Amino acid sequence: MDKEQLESMLKEVAAGRTSVEDAMRGLKNLPFEDLGFANVDHHRALRNGCPETVFCQGKTSERIAAIMERLAANNPNIMGTRARPEDFDAVKRVVPDAEYREEARMIVVNRRPAARTEKVIAVVTAGTADIPVAEEAAVTAEVLGNRVDRTYDVGVAGVHRLFANLERIRAANVIIVVAGMEGALASVVGGLVDKPVIAVPTSVGYGASFGGLAALLTMLNSCANGVGVVNIDNGYGAGYLASSINRR
Repeated sequence: MDKEQLESMLKEVAAGRTSVEDAMRGLKNLPFEDLGFANVDHHRALRNGCPETVFCQGKTSERIAAIMERLAANNPNIMGTRARPEDFDAVKRVVPDAEYREEARMIVVNRRPAARTEKVIAVVTAGTADIPVAEEAAVTAEVLGNRVDRTYDVGVAGVHRLFANLERIRAANVIIVVAGMEGALASVVGGLVDKPVIAVPTSVGYGASFGGLAALLTMLNSCANGVGVVNIDNGYGAGYLASSINRR
């Protein structure tokens, strides 16, 4: 939908020939922009409340920069996940206000920060090797307008570390638990809290962890109530889901 079409729709609404509801339905389906190698969705935030997010892994830096340049021209807030430093360098040349969150491996443009909620999302990791995935979840949740409380390296190998932080974790409205190896931490936390727990298996571990499959199966087979599971290493998905729960 170009400028003339949008102005025409607004005139129809103002004249009473089109309802606001009908106009919104039309806007929710349009537009996308064809770049030849990607169809860029400019109305993601209008449809579901979240800015467009680019999964950078597997894309060239040049294509990532081209996508994010077009998104930034039409949207105040965008994110790019699994981004390398060289991807950020390419984006920074065309989107000067882009920021790089190194540990989360994310590119963030946040010109119009979301309204903050006072309810907290806790992000908990079993080990320090799980922090990059946890940071992807935490940064996603923060960009979406949530307060985040991080508690890292409290896995079951030294479960007293978890108990020392339990009151902080229980005070959160939603809890994201990030764990590799056998992934047992999500079940332990799930049995100790009365809040939704989003479990994130990571690909951290020795050979028999099968790149996170062992942790994924442990979490899926959790006997603790209230534990839901996202895909292996999917910190972004966990942060988005936690925000959806937290802001209701």
